[in-house]
Amino acid sequence: MTDTPDFLKDARDLLTPQGFTTSSTWYHGTSSALVDSIIEQGLKRSGDKALKAAAKNTMATIGNSYTESIEPVFLTQSKELAFYWAKQTVRNRSVRFQGDEQPTVLAVTLPEELNAKVKPDVGAASLLLVEEGEQFMAYLAGIYQANNIAAPEIDLMKADRLEYLNKLGMAYYDADINASYLNVVTG
Repeated sequence: MTDTPDFLKDARDLLTPQGFTTSSTWYHGTSSALVDSIIEQGLKRSGDKALKAAAKNTMATIGNSYTESIEPVFLTQSKELAFYWAKQTVRNRSVRFQGDEQPTVLAVTLPEELNAKVKPDVGAASLLLVEEGEQFMAYLAGIYQANNIAAPEIDLMKADRLEYLNKLGMAYYDADINASYLNVVTG
């Protein structure tokens, strides 16, 4: 948690014993290499086309088929949590692409009618059962502890839908998001 830039540390303002508060502004973590395209075209479901194409080519090379799934746009109400996911995006891309990519956080400010369509990401339960999810839970616990709030103890299989949103900061929007709703968060 110590590498999160100060201008992204917003848990002190958002985090309560009940979890993270929400508003009409959400955040999305990504790589600096994708920002120009996102600012021009908006946030697209299924995200990083270059990374998906590379995975498809790899699978074809080894003789397996690859079926691309359509994923929603993943959001969180915290810049700190978006930074975590941005770092994961940069790490995942670094396996396939050369370059100096940096974690980047986008602010997504939605009008009321679209904001109502942001949903808790209960599908994250499967992610949280693997190593990457364990790392996220440790990062999240660190944020809670840094703000003198007990880390959430959640039974992922029995948790209420809103716990994924409030306690874990995991949400999604199941449509593309227009570029007019996006801004790069800078210090």
